[in-house]
Amino acid sequence: MRLSTAEISQTSISAILDQQSQLNHTQQQLSTGRRIVTPADDPAGAAQALNLQAAIDTNTQLQKNGDAATARLNLEQSTLTQVQNVVQRVRTLTIEANNGTQTNESRSSIASELSQSLKSLLSLGNTRDSNGEYIFAGSQTTTQPFTQTPTNTFVYAGDSAQRFLQIDSSRQVATNDPGSSVFMQITNGNGTFIATPAAANTGSGIIDPGSVTNSSAYTGDTYSIQFTAANTYDVMDTTTGTTVLSNQTYQSDSSISFAGIQTSISGTPATGDTFTVAPSGRQSVFQTVQNIVDTLNTPTSSVASNTKLHNSINQQLSALDQALGNIINKQAGVGSRLTAISSQQSLQQDWGTQLKSAQSKIQDVDYASAISQYQLQLTGLEAAQKTYTQVQGLSLFKYL
Repeated sequence: MRLSTAEISQTSISAILDQQSQLNHTQQQLSTGRRIVTPADDPAGAAQALNLQAAIDTNTQLQKNGDAATARLNLEQSTLTQVQNVVQRVRTLTIEANNGTQTNESRSSIASELSQSLKSLLSLGNTRDSNGEYIFAGSQTTTQPFTQTPTNTFVYAGDSAQRFLQIDSSRQVATNDPGSSVFMQITNGNGTFIATPAAANTGSGIIDPGSVTNSSAYTGDTYSIQFTAANTYDVMDTTTGTTVLSNQTYQSDSSISFAGIQTSISGTPATGDTFTVAPSGRQSVFQTVQNIVDTLNTPTSSVASNTKLHNSINQQLSALDQALGNIINKQAGVGSRLTAISSQQSLQQDWGTQLKSAQSKIQDVDYASAISQYQLQLTGLEAAQKTYTQVQGLSLFKYL
């Protein structure tokens, strides 16, 4: 069989180009660290690698969400700790002011410090994060949540929504607590009912906040303790208009029990004095502190005015206790969410490592094998080039 010079030349060039292509592909594998440089190298493996990469990207985003949620909740936790400290200080000062040895001037001085504490509480309620968003405004993060009106009432401009971040494919975590539930919607009294004296009372009777002793017997009705004489009283259910207790003998600090609740009255009530026991309502912690300030700034000059002061302080102390309990509960909720995020991120880190390991087995190059292949291909290319040179040198004219 005869081969033309052109055919021999073309065959040699094709071999060289083929060797160069293979060498270039191996070089790309070594430089990128990937066995699959293009999907054509391994279609099935390339598809698996893409699916794994999508899972890795999702897992990475979920971990970033966890980091963001942790930052927000840590800020809320530290803020709630400061709020708790301020409310505890308010409580300490209020107990101090409730002492009978205090004068109008000393109570006014305590009220001044409490006014500063109130400003601190408002400032903490309007805390912003690093993005300038209000953390206690619900979903209205660009709106300042709390303001104090000229008449010393307090307005919440946020909403009751919670913001959530996805920390797992089937799990979300709340990254905030709305200010309405932290500062505003706090039950007064003892959390179930509130015991208050009538404004027209003239005696020195001071009523205890009381407690529920039998929840199954407590009806939630409003009751009135009416003194028919200095040493006798009746208890009326004003909701139903019925008499619960009649002509009971009064002794200072003795227990008064009815309808599953218990309270007591100290001092000397006057004939006609009444005390009301009604279901608890809602009162903001700001309003509670403001009420204490207003009470302490009101001078007293008689037994009746002193009695009114102590009754008012007792009521606000109960409200402060409810506020403290609410803050502690919120802190516990934030802490449990932080723990959940930490546990979830630990699982995601392990899962991410497994995903990357599986992807690496599919698409990453075996350097030892690739380097050996590269050397063989380089030797083959060099051999093809030398062979081509030698073949090109063959000619009959050299022998003529």
